[in-house]
Amino acid sequence: MARTVRNEQGRPSGLARWIPVEFGVLVLLCLTAASLLAFGLILNDIRGTQGHAFDEAVLLALRHPENLAKPIGPAWVHKALHDITSLGSNAVLALITGLVCLYLLVSGKRAATLLVLVAIAGGALLSAFLKFDIQRPRPDVVPHLVHVNSFSFPSSHAMLSAVTYLTLGALVAQMESRRRVRIFLIAASIGLTLLIGFSRLYLGVHWPTDVLAGWAIGSAWALICWLVAGWLQRRGQVEPDEPGA
Repeated sequence: MARTVRNEQGRPSGLARWIPVEFGVLVLLCLTAASLLAFGLILNDIRGTQGHAFDEAVLLALRHPENLAKPIGPAWVHKALHDITSLGSNAVLALITGLVCLYLLVSGKRAATLLVLVAIAGGALLSAFLKFDIQRPRPDVVPHLVHVNSFSFPSSHAMLSAVTYLTLGALVAQMESRRRVRIFLIAASIGLTLLIGFSRLYLGVHWPTDVLAGWAIGSAWALICWLVAGWLQRRGQVEPDEPGA
């Protein structure tokens, strides 16, 4: 029988408020495995020749054939995506993470604060290691519309936005008792992550496989952090959320 963890008010706590613990863990494990498999397949492709035609075709499709320096769509789309891509920058993600951690500290959730810091800092270190290890050059098929000076694979904007927004979205969702609001928070986190990744393609600074790999490994890392958070919460080592407190 599935065991449901409850808080002092008698309501299911944490992951258990969504679905029974055992089933939830199984789903997260399957999603994590699928994300890691996707990352492995993409990495194998870029080390061969299979992914190059796809990468070039997507980048060229986002530019005017007669002028590759000009992206498709009206000027306001270019401006909007130029602004949106900043939401995946190190500075913005660090600021958002810092504010959330301060909120958790003020709320007396020290263990949860440490967990968030480890999850997001660990994702950043993993992204830096992968870039240094693989050292894939940036796209040269179309002109870049923003300045970049690091390696290309995986997209750190795509990866770290997945790590940060999915982790924080899940954290905030666990503090919400209404299911439709929890679904909205997770959907918003996913939508923002996808939009930031697409902006990197539109601006011509990443190959599509860079972004896909960033989403895959970032989602896998966030899912692993969710699993660890749920396990620690059930053991009482991370402060449970307190609806209505």
